[in-house]
Amino acid sequence: MASPLESLENQLEMFIENVRQIRIIVSDFQPQGQSVLNQKIQSLITGLQEVDKLKSQVQDVHVPLEVFDYIDQGRNPQLYTKDCIEKALTKNEEVKGKIDSYKRFKAHLLVELSRTFPNELNKYRAIRGDE
Repeated sequence: MASPLESLENQLEMFIENVRQIRIIVSDFQPQGQSVLNQKIQSLITGLQEVDKLKSQVQDVHVPLEVFDYIDQGRNPQLYTKDCIEKALTKNEEVKGKIDSYKRFKAHLLVELSRTFPNELNKYRAIRGDE
């Protein structure tokens, strides 16, 4: 049995295909195509009812609002995930650089402190247990 998300995805795909077919029929409308158009519109209504039935099964799914911005801009929503990963990697490199800088600073500071205040630094290290 399909998961609720798969069912919703299938319904949406059928809905989109129905809309596409209606667009083709309407763009070159011929009076003899009225019954086919009526059937497609009825299928559209049925599809929306099916999507409405599935909404209770997917209420716990949270979609970031930025994904809708991607869709509104005509971009592939899967690019959102890619962009988020790239931003996270960039931020990770920045933070790693800062951590490395602080480690170098700490080492340099300890060297200078040991020269200037050797007794105090030895007491500090003893208290911390960093022999």
